Amino acid sequence: MPRRLLAEFIGTLFLLIGVIGSGIMAERLTDDVGLQLLANAGATVGVLYAIIVMFGPVSGAHFNPAVTLADAALGRRPWADVAPYVAAQVAGGAIGAMIANLMFELDAINISEKVREGSGQFIGEIVATFGLVFLIFALVRSGRDQLAAGAVAAYIGGAYWFTSSTSFANPAVSVTRTLSNTFAGIDPASAPIFVVMQLVGAGLAVAAIRVIYPDG
Repeated sequence: MPRRLLAEFIGTLFLLIGVIGSGIMAERLTDDVGLQLLANAGATVGVLYAIIVMFGPVSGAHFNPAVTLADAALGRRPWADVAPYVAAQVAGGAIGAMIANLMFELDAINISEKVREGSGQFIGEIVATFGLVFLIFALVRSGRDQLAAGAVAAYIGGAYWFTSSTSFANPAVSVTRTLSNTFAGIDPASAPIFVVMQLVGAGLAVAAIRVIYPDG
C-alpha cells in the first residue's frame, strides 16, 4: 500500500503540474484563447500518457477519485483502499498545483477566480467522466489494459475540445485547480457541482459497464 499511495501521489502531482503549468505558459505566449486551449490539451495528453506508463504497474494509475470509486464498485479493489487512494490523489494534486504556480513565480497558492458554471458545463462533466471511466474499464474487462495509456491520453485530449467544460473529469483535479488563478483554474464555488457531476458520470459508466461487459 505505501508504494501504491506514493505512486498515486506523485502521478497526480505531475498531472496537475502539467495541466496548470501548460496553462500558465500558454497564457504567457499567446492571447489567442484557442491556441491556449490547444497547448493546454497537448501538454495534458503528453503528461497523462507518461504517468500512466510510469505508475500503472504499481497502483493502477488512477490519479482520479472517480476511477478509484469505480474500481471498488466493480469489485476490482477493496473499498478499504478508496479513502487512502483519494487522500493521496488530492494531496498530490494540491502540491502539484503549488509547484506549477511557483515555477512561474506566482504565489504558491492563489485562489482561482475563474467561474465555471451553467447547465451546459455540468452536462459536459457528466459526459467527460462517463466516457473516461467507461473507456478504462472496457479495456480492463476485455483484456486490453495495455492500451490504456494511449487510449486515455487520446480521450482526454479529444474531450478538452468536444465537451463544454474542457473535460475536468476528475474530482481531485477539480478541487486542486482552485489553487491557481490562471488559465486552468476554477473558482472554489464552482468546484463542488463539478465534483457531483463527475460522480454522476462515473456511476452511470459503472452501470453501463456491468451491462455491456458483464464478465470482468
